[in-house]
Amino acid sequence: MQTVLVTGGSGFIGRHFCHAATLLGWELIVLSRNPVAAKMVLPGAAQIVSNLAQISSDLAIDSIVNLAGEPLAEHRWTGHRKKQFYASRSGLTDSLYDFFCGRQSPPATLISGSAIGYYGSGSDPRHEGSAAADGFSHQLCDSWEKSARQFESLGTRVCMVRTGIVLGGQGALAKMLLPFNLGLGGRIGDGRQIMSWVHITDMVNILLHCITDAELSGPINATAPNPVDNKTFVQALGKILHRPTLIPMPGLMVKLLFGEMGVELLLQGQCVIPKKLQQSGFEFKYPTLPQALEDLLG
Repeated sequence: MQTVLVTGGSGFIGRHFCHAATLLGWELIVLSRNPVAAKMVLPGAAQIVSNLAQISSDLAIDSIVNLAGEPLAEHRWTGHRKKQFYASRSGLTDSLYDFFCGRQSPPATLISGSAIGYYGSGSDPRHEGSAAADGFSHQLCDSWEKSARQFESLGTRVCMVRTGIVLGGQGALAKMLLPFNLGLGGRIGDGRQIMSWVHITDMVNILLHCITDAELSGPINATAPNPVDNKTFVQALGKILHRPTLIPMPGLMVKLLFGEMGVELLLQGQCVIPKKLQQSGFEFKYPTLPQALEDLLG
């Protein structure tokens, strides 16, 4: 029986995690800026708070699942938005650390969000010990992970989950469907950038696995073991939807429309391998892209 504090619980990954954790009989406390909206998408048994001070001082929290973060791919990256990205990730994680510093019993485990953007761009396979290329995505993830590592001083086991492109009913895949269904789908740029993805079911199971496997700590790559390039991804999506994939989006157009965000998130890629998960015995339900797309769209 786990008592779990969740941030970002009403987001795409968070709501799926909360429903899975409830089925396991875990007690959930969800920190949300909008409790009314969160209540509409979360299990009825979840306790929703808008402030950490609302958590009873004598309640022992076994684990934290820290998934909050302002979405990166919604708009161009302005200076103001970059400050929001840091505040909603590193800033919130710092607040969690300060809160638990003042409690007698720190959590046994912190599962803290991060992203494969940590590695920067590159087509060479990256595992958890690989070097990173500099860029805004790396700087943001590095700051986020450093905030999470503060919990180690409390004796908490810390896992930083470097998440890839999560495929499911919301998120990146949902945004791709409209142009593809209209017959306007195609590769982005030259199509050679690597897309490291993961099915939402496997993503939730990775979070559960990180909580229950006490041997895991540090960075954990949350990606399927078979990344593909953008051209292959687009062709697989077109095949499952029975739609053509003949209209590419030129790299110059991506830069003009989306600026730095488009370059880092759409034109650059990472070939990320889940080495630690595989070594720990984790089994992917959807290890290949055709399997994942067939489940979600077939």
